[in-house]
Amino acid sequence: MFRPCIDLHEGKVKQIVGGTLSDDPATLRTNFVSEHPAAWYAQLYKRDGLKGGHVVMLGQGNQAAAREALAAYRHGLQIGGGINLDNARSWLEAGASHVIVTSWVFRDGQLDFDRVRALVAAIGRERLVFDLSCRRRGKDYWVVTDHWQKFTGFKIGPHQLDRLADSCAEFLVHAADLEGLCGGVDLELVDQLARWSPLPTTYAGGARSLSDLEEVTRVSQGKIDLTIGSALDIFGGTRVRYADLVEFNRRILAGQEL
Repeated sequence: MFRPCIDLHEGKVKQIVGGTLSDDPATLRTNFVSEHPAAWYAQLYKRDGLKGGHVVMLGQGNQAAAREALAAYRHGLQIGGGINLDNARSWLEAGASHVIVTSWVFRDGQLDFDRVRALVAAIGRERLVFDLSCRRRGKDYWVVTDHWQKFTGFKIGPHQLDRLADSCAEFLVHAADLEGLCGGVDLELVDQLARWSPLPTTYAGGARSLSDLEEVTRVSQGKIDLTIGSALDIFGGTRVRYADLVEFNRRILAGQEL
């Protein structure tokens, strides 16, 4: 299935090369800046019945735009970026279906299960998504935090995913080295997630065609959803038509063969 996204940077909907995101604006590579506000995209996804998309706030100055998007499609979008114990409930009250958490549950490069348990106690595991965005090092994939710049000690594997699955509803996994490059998806990572993840999981990074969505669906046997960003026509791309993705989801939900 296709899952939509709204990436926010400095209050605007953008598509950014993920590996260039840092505190130094000189390193940032931007593929697209939209003339439409975040709420426009939320209304589009609501019209077409696309659920489970994610709004990601990339840095400061995005809260107003994010709240407008959530208000436009209440309980149809997840929210991530700077989510922690203090603000998670307020984002749910603003209309998010789930909150997406990553850096806050890691301290000194290690997953802090005290923080995980505190979040679950505050909002319930059914409203919580863990972002396990990763980069490859050797043959393994390691979760990265702080704008995908810092490696943690959390390696994506069956034991690790099983343990974390008791505390959340879904996983979101960006292949950070591929994000925004439209160079093709990492099917090896997709295959591992399909075999190891006991929860609904969305993969993002590198998608460039409708055939990528078909291949991810085939390789994962329908277990892994896909987000497409920079290649998509509504984000200035020329390789994927948004209307084709909506039709793809319609066919999947209707049980039709691809």
